[in-house]
Amino acid sequence: MIASDLNLIKMVKDHYWIKRDEVVEKILFKGRTFYNKFEKVDATLSQAVINQHIKGEEIIAHSLINKRNRVENIVIDYNGRDPERFYHKTQLLLREEGFINFTAYKTKTEGHLHVYIHKGHTTLQEAIQLGKTISMKLAAKQPKQWRMFPSSDLPDEYNILTLPYEVYAKERGASWSKHM
Repeated sequence: MIASDLNLIKMVKDHYWIKRDEVVEKILFKGRTFYNKFEKVDATLSQAVINQHIKGEEIIAHSLINKRNRVENIVIDYNGRDPERFYHKTQLLLREEGFINFTAYKTKTEGHLHVYIHKGHTTLQEAIQLGKTISMKLAAKQPKQWRMFPSSDLPDEYNILTLPYEVYAKERGASWSKHM
């Protein structure tokens, strides 16, 4: 993974999250209890920190929601067993829905993907609604083996994702798309 691959994701870089071995915080949210193992670090997410993550020295996560409750990416966290099939069906659906900029990244677990849909400057509520719509349309075509981020069912401290390790596939607007 090189820096330009991560620059495809417009990450919130004014802070980051680092995974600890013990529970850092107990969060009560909508009648549920969450035990957070990620600690928020109020420092810039620098290339040195990213390199620590890529080398496996630390597990680093980034927030999806910025200070102004805006979202740059809607993310599909795929946790199934057939990433090729999932990505193929997902890219067809995203193109059909008019999303032409998206990138799939491999995670630490083999076969799992994070598909970042680069929406840009979207309100949190709009991003949650778009995520639900995309998820519903995907579920009509295949068994549901994913979660959508950001999610209104999780506290802000859980609307984070670990940094990816490798690019799986990327789609950057085709020249023919403007004629559709």
